[in-house]
Amino acid sequence: MGLFDMFTREIAIDLGTANTLIIHNNKIVVDQPSIVAIDRSTGKAIAVGMQAKLMQGKTHENIRAIRPLKDGVIADFHASEHMIKEFIKQIPELGGKILQPALRIVICIPSGITEVEKRAVKDSALKVNAKEVKLIYEPMAAAIGAGIDVESPEGNMIVDIGGGTTEIAVIALGGIVCDRSLKIAGDVFTNDIAYFIRTQYNLDIGERTAEQIKIEVGSALEELNFPLEDLPVRGRDLITGKPKEIMVSYKEVFRAIDKSIMRIEDAIMETLAITPPELASDIYKTGIFLAGGGALLNGLAERIHLKTGLPVCVAEDPLRAVVRGTGIALKNINKFRFLVK
Repeated sequence: MGLFDMFTREIAIDLGTANTLIIHNNKIVVDQPSIVAIDRSTGKAIAVGMQAKLMQGKTHENIRAIRPLKDGVIADFHASEHMIKEFIKQIPELGGKILQPALRIVICIPSGITEVEKRAVKDSALKVNAKEVKLIYEPMAAAIGAGIDVESPEGNMIVDIGGGTTEIAVIALGGIVCDRSLKIAGDVFTNDIAYFIRTQYNLDIGERTAEQIKIEVGSALEELNFPLEDLPVRGRDLITGKPKEIMVSYKEVFRAIDKSIMRIEDAIMETLAITPPELASDIYKTGIFLAGGGALLNGLAERIHLKTGLPVCVAEDPLRAVVRGTGIALKNINKFRFLVK
């Protein structure tokens, strides 16, 4: 180890469309919404993370709350750079120091990302005093985080449903054999719910309210074994303009998001259709692993099981599976060197 390496800190980042998570010293030290509040007059960021999320849908004309990432990739370079910088400052051992240590960073990226989008992610990280930036594909990170032995010759299928993208991949011998990256995930479910409430009840609701409906009474099945209680939802009546409250059931949420889930199912079936027969034989035995926030949707694992006829397993703490896997890849960077691009 050189003298310079002694002053280098290693961090793993899951730069997600909905949430950003950072691991330092094997611990998750940052878990915040990927949102930045910008002052329109100066162009400067005034809040990031949870502080900015509290402003979402409530800002006046001088402030706008934006999400720097869209569909898993950087849409606003300036805002994403500021967001990463502020989140790194929140790391207890790094924030507030006069001499900032150099950073070695591993960031996960969607498997369907272009070279230009890869460069945008790397450039954003290099702006925050990064000495070295490595990238790892999200499905590979999710598989490692779910406890799969990615280096074994046995085939495994991982479905990572995040905020911006759904990553579907068949993994064997430390590589992705076949994969699909779909821009249908948590954000699309949220938009589907808001649209359904607007057309069904003439009620206008914000993104935060639609997301709350998804989390509390979201369902991938019309009939659940454990019926969920109806949820009171408040918004603005589009006819009278007055605030109004309605009750929303899980069956209505199922109707709202059913078509989007069907497209994810179709993508899983298409991936299985192009899987080499020997690996398909393995997947018949090992089944499908679900990760990401979308894996928490009520009845989703059962629905995919009914569609594919395969066993479906939800990773432990699916929301953090990707960042856990990124952290493991960082810790064992020599062992997993061929995984990190």
